[in-house]
Amino acid sequence: MLWQKLISDKRLGLEDYHNRPGETRSDFQRDYDRLVFSSPFRRLQNKTQVFPLPGSIFVHNRLTHSIEVACVGRSLAREVINVLRRKYQAEPWVEKLLNVPDIVAAACLAHDLGNPPFGHSGEKAISTFFSEGPGAELQAELTPAQWSDLINFEGNANSFRQLTHRFNGRRPGGFAMTYSMLASIVKYPYESSLALKPNKFGFFCTEKQDYERIATELGIKRLPAPNGMMSYARHPLVYLVEAADDICYEVMDLEDAHKLKILTHEETINLMLNFFSGNERDHKLEVMATIADPNEQVGYMRSCVIGRLVDCCAEAFLANEEQILDGTFQGSLLGCIRPAERAAYEACNRVSWNKIYSSPDVVDIELAGNRIITFLMEKLVHAVRYPELNYSRLLLSKVPEQYDVHSPDLFTKVQAAVDHVASMTDVYALDLYRRLNGQTLPAV
Repeated sequence: MLWQKLISDKRLGLEDYHNRPGETRSDFQRDYDRLVFSSPFRRLQNKTQVFPLPGSIFVHNRLTHSIEVACVGRSLAREVINVLRRKYQAEPWVEKLLNVPDIVAAACLAHDLGNPPFGHSGEKAISTFFSEGPGAELQAELTPAQWSDLINFEGNANSFRQLTHRFNGRRPGGFAMTYSMLASIVKYPYESSLALKPNKFGFFCTEKQDYERIATELGIKRLPAPNGMMSYARHPLVYLVEAADDICYEVMDLEDAHKLKILTHEETINLMLNFFSGNERDHKLEVMATIADPNEQVGYMRSCVIGRLVDCCAEAFLANEEQILDGTFQGSLLGCIRPAERAAYEACNRVSWNKIYSSPDVVDIELAGNRIITFLMEKLVHAVRYPELNYSRLLLSKVPEQYDVHSPDLFTKVQAAVDHVASMTDVYALDLYRRLNGQTLPAV
């Protein structure tokens, strides 16, 4: 793959658009701004990241997480291009590399747009509604590819759909984002039937042609796949987006767990100090000795750890650039960082799984979210299948017009029901659940 092709400001659905002379923003900066002002992005403020949305203690939601990932992704991209610009300084296209931080930042901002309410448990609830629940009866009426998409519902694939699908009233190309930005959010660039793990694929069959068009234009390497199925190597910038996401996920979850007293102060500080040794470690301890507030001490160490991991991931990307461009690189950047930092990161990951993600509050959210989403899916899918019923007519009247719930095609209207549920905030999903159960009325 070639950098000069991989960086393209062509827009999906607006392929004939050309930047007007005198513009102060690049098209990649426009991508970023367009996301910030969008409704799906605003809704992330009321979607669970890991912990229940805040009472007296503020923890991360999908919005704050996405903003932080964009900051880390931009910093990581700058580290990388500072070296790549020197490496390719004689090439006529070298200035294209200056766009990489903006592309990565926009992709980071958009990477969670397709995630349903109630965290990752929401993804599982939607997929198991079809694989284990009432939705299983639809299998005989759908194609294998359509069925595979439903039972493996994936937030990353849904992000690509949110950005590219022409929902009712939307212009061609959906958000009409640049090709490079769209390719940079697809972590698993193959269809669901090729998923090596459940819920790990890059695009639904409805967006397959869109991704193929983007990949062909950018020169992304196509990989061998059985029966004419579609599989590609990752766009190189996906590795930077993924690393920024993983860094923020791991480090910020520790900070939130500390605030919620799931982890002790000593545990949290020691986990973060593991990333440093010798004089560096001594310096961190000296600085913390000047900070009285325990939360500020954790905040200081959090910034240090993020900075260290950004440096390590940039180093890993540059060391493996040839394999990344060749489409043969395996794994993640964090899997290739220096042994000491890798061991510290894995220690944090073990604590997260053993203490954080299994904490009572997190499990309670998963249980409640599963029940709410399963109920809403059951009601909406039944309504789109039998729209002539009185209850169906009433329920479908509440669905936004952008979702094609009245399509004559079964998969299209079932997918519209999924689109509606996946776009809901936690609060709206809970409120609708209560209303449909008769537990809440507008006024009594």
